[in-house]
Order: sequence, then structure tokens, then C-alpha cells
Amino acid sequence: MKLIVTLMLLVAMLTALARLDDSTSRADLVYVNRGDVFTLDPQRMSYLKDFRMAYALYEGLVRWDNTDFTIQPAASELPDISADRLTYTFHIKPEAKWSNGDPVTSHDFLYAWKRLLFPDTAADYSNLFFIIDGASEFWAWRNEQLAEFAQDPSAGRATQLWNLAQAHFERSVGIRALDDHTLEIRLRQPTAYFLDLVCFAPSSPVHRPSVEGWPESIASDPRYQERGWIGVELPTLDRCQWAGLNPKTGRFEQKHQWARPGRLVSNGPYILAEWRFQRDMRLVKNPYFHTPEIVKSDSILALTIADTNTSTLAFATGRLDWLTDVNAEYQADMLQQKLAYEQRYANELAEMSIKGRSLDDMLGALPPPEEGERRDIHIFPAFGTDFFSFNCRPFLADGRSNPFSLPAVRRAFALCVNKQTIVEQVTRLNEPVVTTLIPPDSIPGYNNPVGLGYDPNRGRQELESIGWKDRNSDGLIENENGELFPIIDLLWTTNTSRYKWISLELKAQWEQALGVRVELRGVDTRFYKEDLKQGNFMIARGRWYGDYGDPTTFLDLCRSTDGNNDRGYENEYVDAMLDAAALELDPARRMKILEDCERFLFTEEMPLIPICQLVQVYMYEPGRVKGLTQHPRLVQYLWQIEVRKDEE
Repeated sequence: MKLIVTLMLLVAMLTALARLDDSTSRADLVYVNRGDVFTLDPQRMSYLKDFRMAYALYEGLVRWDNTDFTIQPAASELPDISADRLTYTFHIKPEAKWSNGDPVTSHDFLYAWKRLLFPDTAADYSNLFFIIDGASEFWAWRNEQLAEFAQDPSAGRATQLWNLAQAHFERSVGIRALDDHTLEIRLRQPTAYFLDLVCFAPSSPVHRPSVEGWPESIASDPRYQERGWIGVELPTLDRCQWAGLNPKTGRFEQKHQWARPGRLVSNGPYILAEWRFQRDMRLVKNPYFHTPEIVKSDSILALTIADTNTSTLAFATGRLDWLTDVNAEYQADMLQQKLAYEQRYANELAEMSIKGRSLDDMLGALPPPEEGERRDIHIFPAFGTDFFSFNCRPFLADGRSNPFSLPAVRRAFALCVNKQTIVEQVTRLNEPVVTTLIPPDSIPGYNNPVGLGYDPNRGRQELESIGWKDRNSDGLIENENGELFPIIDLLWTTNTSRYKWISLELKAQWEQALGVRVELRGVDTRFYKEDLKQGNFMIARGRWYGDYGDPTTFLDLCRSTDGNNDRGYENEYVDAMLDAAALELDPARRMKILEDCERFLFTEEMPLIPICQLVQVYMYEPGRVKGLTQHPRLVQYLWQIEVRKDEE
């Protein structure tokens, strides 16, 4: 059986290498995605690999400095912000151009954000932008309009309603193109993290004529050549190749052939030269990009290799520069080999660190690894947390009373989790253990509070304080009526073995420390999500990656009305603190409110048990590959990555 598996891996590796050989020439940077990009339409993106491609192909109004996540100019200068922090005015750089030579204007951003805020687009991140004045109301209005259309889908009515929707958006939503190079955005209330959202890939601009498939003859109009597409009369939708109204639903629908090689018009550092589905994607420099000096590689090849063991073996051949997602079964062993290498050169590394050199530079300057060592695997804390959720509802899905509706029960179980054992002996990745939800040191200005640690004695006391203890010395706890603590339904997903082994360890820890009975229930991801929404669990595995650089991207999971509050947790005090933070204009006081909120959640309430900070594992040769950030948010700009040629 092992021979068959080995042969299969060998065949897969050879296939992957054949893809490299099949490319016309080796790119300056070759990296591997675990799966293919889902979409190159920035408004519809929701996956990390898609975002990474967006930051190469598109340029937003502003961007992050991905080492410290301060805000930098991009297609626009830094905005003017009104005294009440409600109005942001962006000035588009006159030298900004699309890859076909068209000027980038404020109308391009207005059009893209309109797509994001129309329910017709079916974008995953639209709700993040409901902080724009009138946006959520417009969203509801358009949905009502479409619902009414379904009752009367008469001929021509879809066009009539679409025109009304365009006019209503312009009147009611706080986004205005004041002129071709000035964009004004008005918020419903001051939002400390608004500029962070402006850096986010879904707010990137798109080129309307190519997105909708306008007739090519329009581009020859002198008015188009002078001002871009805003200078000409818009073509009717029946003349557009990729866009139109669905006569049955009334929705504005788009085909996505515009986001293909030869058609995609972008404004970022790169253009799309080739895309072979499930094989590879090639980028080359955008000749019209306004600051070409920041672009380190002339060409990039993104290779798709689904199997992580195959990609790891392919990396060993030296044909690849960077693996973005290492999840091989033996990754823990490889990390131990790197640790052995670092320990052998501990003195040299200590001496070089005094001079302020980065770890990558230091490792690259050392002699090559010996047998049983390596230096090309790297593990970084990420902007996410692994946790296990409690069902906090008063009753379980089957109608029984839910013991985990009581904070004392939740605290007891949290206090009896030895997280260090989990990361050292179960996952073997030594992820940073956490006692609160927000990853440490990931948000500037935020001081993470300390939550409940490991204290089994206190855990047992918490249960005894509400009547649960072992009354007959049989190792199981009962209430005053002699009834055993209900059997605990622990839900985990079968898509990865990680959660199976963590769940088994939790079962053992809780049964030993608390005298309870735990049954594991592994299900496919799609059934797991439905069980969460229906409250069909007692404890369930979970994880969350932050979407933007503010504590609320995590703490809102505990808001009673949040759509991702799968725990059914409700607390008026928590909601009030989150509301107060939203209204607080002083940054320091706002962060203090959120710190107090997180402290209360994870010392008193415990709607979930934070286990560890998630990590990302890369493979690349240190000193040879430069420009990768180690910040927990792990936003990697492809244009920033450089491969040293003299090492090839």
C-alpha cells in the first residue's frame, strides 16, 4: 500500500514539473497555490489566494504597508478627512492608468463600489461596507424592488426598475465622484478602521467598458480618448457582451469572461498574460503602471498543485521559489529539522541578530544544512484563531435544557483545557496558545487582555458551585437529584485530521478532569455548517481569520445580532460595549473599551474556548527569496517579492 501511495505521489510530482517545463519560459518568481484562483473579479473575491492576485493586478485608492499596516497612498493620495470623521475625500493621481492606457478616474471606483453595494453582484463582503451612509438601506430597498418584480415580471419592467435603482443609489448612498479625479465617501458614523477596508481587495476598481463588454467602436470616440469611458454616452445593456438584465428575476447579471487573458484590463503592477485553469497563471509587468520602480519581478508564474505532499516534493527539485500553503503530513518533522539547523548555529545567529539582520538574511548567510537538517521551511503566526464554540442557547436543538447556557459551566470546561499539550503533542506545530480571541500583537494600539488559563481545580469548583460533583465516587459528576451530567456532543469536521485529534484530546482532558462523558461527532463541512446554524451541537470546533485590522473583526462574533454568532450567545453588556466603542472618537479610549469587552468575554462569559493562534507554513530558501512579510495578517504583495538571480 505504501508503495502505491509513493508511486502516486511521484506521478503527481512529475505532472507538476511537466507543467513548469510546458511554460514558455521560467518566470522571475514561481510560486504554488494549493488550489486555483476562484475569480479575478475583486468585488466577488473571498479567498486568500484570490486576494493575493488582486493586489498584483489592481491598485486601490490606498494600500497597507504590509510590515506594520499603516496606510500608504496608492492610486490616490492619502485622503482629506473631515473634522467629524464622516467624510473622506480621495484625490486620484493623474498619472494612474489602466493597462490599456485609459485614465483611472474617480468614476472607476464609484462604479466598482456600486457593484459591491448592489445585491445583484452577490459579493461576500458587501456588508462590511454598510458603514457607508445609506448603503444598508439601499441594499434592502433593492432587494424589495426585486421581490416586487418577481410578482410582476412584465416585459420592459426590469429595465425600468434598473434605471430607478441607479438613480436611487446616486441620491441615497454616500459615494460621489466630485470630478474625474476626486472621490468623496460619507460614512453613517465615524469608523476607525474605514481606511483599512479601503485597502481590502473587494474595494479595488474595475474597468467598466471591459467588465460589461462595451462595443469596441466606442473607444475610438474622441471624448472617450480625452476622459475615458465617463466622457461618452453609456451603451444600452443590449449592446454589452458581458452584462444584462435577467428577464425572469430582474437582476443585473454579468458573465465573467471579461476576467480572462487578453480581456482583463487592470490598473495594478501586473497584467494577466495567461491563465490555464487548474494549471497555472502567468503575470507580466503592466507597462502603464505609474510607479514601475517598486515592482521587483518582471514576470510571475503561479502554479496550481492541489496536493500539498506533491508540492513539497516538487519544491525539493529547486524549480519552485515559494510554497504558500505547506500542510504536508510530515510538516512537523520538517520544522524539527529546521530547529536542529538553527540550534547548531545558535551562537552565530545570536551574533548576527545584534546587528539587526532579519532571520531570513541570517539563515541565508549560514552554510547549507547537513543530513537531517533544513532551513527552507518557515512558520508564522497568522491573523486567526482556532477555538471550540459552546452552544450558549437555553435549549438544545432537541428541546432539552442546555447546561452550557450557564457561564459557570463554560468556565469550568475552559479551565480544564491544557492547550500546551495540544500544540506540543497533538498538532506538533507549537502554535502560540491563547486565552482570548484576538491574535496577540496583530493590531496596532490594542493590548490583548489575559483570559482564563489552565486550572483544573478551579474548573471543578466552578461546577461544584452550581451543584455538579461526584457524589458516589464513581468518577462521574451528578446533580443533587443524582442525575449524571448530560453526554456532551462534540462536533468536528472530517475535512482534515487536525480537528479529529484535537477533539480526541479534549475528550480525554474533560473526562479525566471533570468526570463527564463526551461523544465525538465528525461530519462533512457542509453538514457541519448547517448544524452550527441550527444549534445542533453542544461544543463545536471553529476558527476565524480577521477580515480587517480592528478588534471588532473578531469581537463582533460575540454580538447577539451578528450573522456569524453560531453560538447563539447573547449578552446586553457585551452589545453595549461594542456599541460604545463604535461611537467613541478617541482612538485610545475606543481600544480600552474593546479590551475591557474582550476581558469580560474571556474571564467571565466564555462563549468559546480559544485554543491557539493559527499559523501559516511557507517554504522558500532564506536569503534567496526576499520581500515576504512576517506580520500576522500575512498580506503578501507579489510585486514586492524578489528572487536573487545569482543563487539559481
